[in-house]
Amino acid sequence: MGLFFTLSNALECYVCDNQEDNKHKCLQSIKTCEQDEDVCMTEVKWGSAPYWTVGAKKQYYISKKCATESHCRRIREKNMPDCTYLWYVDWKCSECCRGDRCNYFIFVRIIKVIMVKVLETFTRKKWIDLSVESGLTRCLSTLDLTALGIGSTLGVGVYVLAGSVAKVAAGPAVIISFAIAAIASIFAGLCYAEFGARVPKAGSAYVYSYVTVGEFIAFLIGWTLILEYVIGAASVVKGLSEYVDALLNHEMQNFFKSIVQFEGDHFSKYPDLFAFTITMIFSLAIAFGAKESSVVNNIFTLINLGVVLFVIGAGCIHANFKNWQLPSSCYGTNDNSDDCKNRVKGGFARFGIAGIICGAARCFYGYIGFDVVATAGEEARNPKKSIPIAIVTSLTIVFLAYFGVSSVLTLTIPYYQQNDKAPLPFMFDSIGWGWAKMLVSLGAICALCASLLGALFPLPRVIHAMASDGLIFKFMGKLHPRFQTPLIGTLTAGFLTGILSAIFELDQLVDMMSLGTLLAYSIVAACVLILRYEESEAFEKRVDRDPRTAIFIVKQLININRITMSTKLTGQISACLISIYVLLCIPATFVIARYSEDIINGSPWAITSLTLLLPCLILTLIFIYCQPVSEKQLAFTVPFVPFLPATSIFINMILMMMLKSKIWISFSIWLAVGLSIYFSYGVWHSTSRKKNNSLNDNNSCNYK
Repeated sequence: MGLFFTLSNALECYVCDNQEDNKHKCLQSIKTCEQDEDVCMTEVKWGSAPYWTVGAKKQYYISKKCATESHCRRIREKNMPDCTYLWYVDWKCSECCRGDRCNYFIFVRIIKVIMVKVLETFTRKKWIDLSVESGLTRCLSTLDLTALGIGSTLGVGVYVLAGSVAKVAAGPAVIISFAIAAIASIFAGLCYAEFGARVPKAGSAYVYSYVTVGEFIAFLIGWTLILEYVIGAASVVKGLSEYVDALLNHEMQNFFKSIVQFEGDHFSKYPDLFAFTITMIFSLAIAFGAKESSVVNNIFTLINLGVVLFVIGAGCIHANFKNWQLPSSCYGTNDNSDDCKNRVKGGFARFGIAGIICGAARCFYGYIGFDVVATAGEEARNPKKSIPIAIVTSLTIVFLAYFGVSSVLTLTIPYYQQNDKAPLPFMFDSIGWGWAKMLVSLGAICALCASLLGALFPLPRVIHAMASDGLIFKFMGKLHPRFQTPLIGTLTAGFLTGILSAIFELDQLVDMMSLGTLLAYSIVAACVLILRYEESEAFEKRVDRDPRTAIFIVKQLININRITMSTKLTGQISACLISIYVLLCIPATFVIARYSEDIINGSPWAITSLTLLLPCLILTLIFIYCQPVSEKQLAFTVPFVPFLPATSIFINMILMMMLKSKIWISFSIWLAVGLSIYFSYGVWHSTSRKKNNSLNDNNSCNYK
């Protein structure tokens, strides 16, 4: 009788939990269920029960499976002592397993439990209390954040990239290449802006993915961002060193070579102590505080913008539109680049569509850096409004600067006569304005200093966020009591950056930058989609009443019932559709990036592949569009969801597929180092793990 009472109460608790009109009786049933030591003992022991929703009200949910397994266990103990395990099927005690068959069942169950535990570990999410301050000082205004975004983005692209891409990749159509790269960056920037409004915490894409996707993906993104910022800062300071050395007629290089020289192709020819020293000076400046480093950055950014405006104005005076319409006979023979095939002769698009796309991949480097704004969320005075405004404004200004400079460069001098190392000083020499060369050089130095500051600024913030979450060593995120900055993390990151800039060449440092950046951008765009279609707050802590049959799910793909508020089921359907879209993007973008010539030439296999893949991508987006969206109100939201974030993912993956194999290999090595840290330290010291354990200890079923 006692067994029947326990089982009936468990089932009553299950039924009652789904009835809104009988809450009191349900809670009493739950209390009775909890008092029995046998109910849910087996399930709790395996770590899969009780199931309870996260929120203000935490109620137990005793399932039929839990009660039935307890029932089977009681029968085995009393009536079948020779039975190793009494298995249950379809909610009934089925049969007694003995010997090898029982060992097989137990082995399968152990594997299942291990897989569930691993999945729970990888997908555990960070819960953020926006009312709790981190200790970082909120001192940055919208203007400070905008200047930070411009300074970290507008640098090498203006003073080197425009002439280089025009000469060897796109010709006068370099302005289209910059426009394509700008579109991809603005799409990613809008996604960052929405997340800045959702999660105004330090850490950028790392925090965003931790809150929405889970811990494992968040660690991968955070570790990738560390690589991106380290290499980005090292490449900028290396470019600054080479620029200063060129102004000094290579005296600095000769001096360092007289001290020591490196042999081999994998390192620089000499130790660049100037680059190392500059890096440590800027790291100390950032360690003194965000506001102090922001003032220096604002000064550099103003000088940089002033020089850019001067270049555009001076170039307009000597612009000649005939340089965009040169006949084939005007083109030089010194262009031996093999980067872009299928070239055409003459006209505006000298290298054809393939050249424009190739140029866009290179121009994308010029927009890397705007995400630094999102990492300052805990130091912004009003992050929900300041971060979106700063990101969009800085990207718009940077695009206008690139568009203007690349236009006047190709209008003033034919593309094939450009100097791909220092195009702006060469342009002023060509028009007889030698005095302007020094002004442009000053602007270049200020721009590179601002870029260096912008590249170093987010690095300790990401390290601080990961260390605070316990995924990397805690001491890296410790705040200095006076400056309220992660001093150890800042200096450690600066030291690593300085070492890389001292021993590697510039082209070796730049090779791996785009991969990590594009991966982070894609994850953020996917997170925007997941969050936009998640379960609405009005439906949280409730169970969907609709039956989850295959027919019902198929009908829900087109939302035949016209559901207007997202539920748990529609959120899961949307998440599955988003995953399918990303998986379909992999082969589609691979074909487009690696076999563009075959597509242009009408190759049957390439056309067939795209004919099969692209309609599937479009159909998946239509299904996502049909799902109801979350009604959460934000200060800024991405428009045209799901199409804009999906387009951002698609473009980013095309650019990722264009990267060379050696870049993927180098990235894999860095990733292996990070995974060893995560599995040996981060998994066990994660603050999310500790919170989950504490939660389970306080709210689990009682059992002996």
